[in-house]
Amino acid sequence: MDSLIDPTTGDYAGQRIDTLANAVYLRLMTPLGSWWADPTLGSRLHELQREKDLARICMFAKQYSEDALRSLLDSARARRIDVSATRTQPGWCDLYIEVEDATGRLHTFQHPVAVA
Repeated sequence: MDSLIDPTTGDYAGQRIDTLANAVYLRLMTPLGSWWADPTLGSRLHELQREKDLARICMFAKQYSEDALRSLLDSARARRIDVSATRTQPGWCDLYIEVEDATGRLHTFQHPVAVA
């Protein structure tokens, strides 16, 4: 069991959790190719901070997060991953992620993405 990383602050939240929540968080927050031990780990979500706040940004956020989380499926840590993206307010796109782990339990995550 690991300590939960709070997606809004990036700090430890003081709760103990399974490692799937942290695996999702790290794959979304790490810029793709920036981790020395695994250049395939990470996402391109950080690139959206430089994009204009248009309707298509949520489509890109959904695609980038699905690509980043695909390794959880490939390693059999997850059976199914569903991602939806919603533009909640100007400058933000919220990702809603459902992950069914290898045991069949459903985990839900919400991840805010800043857009310029």
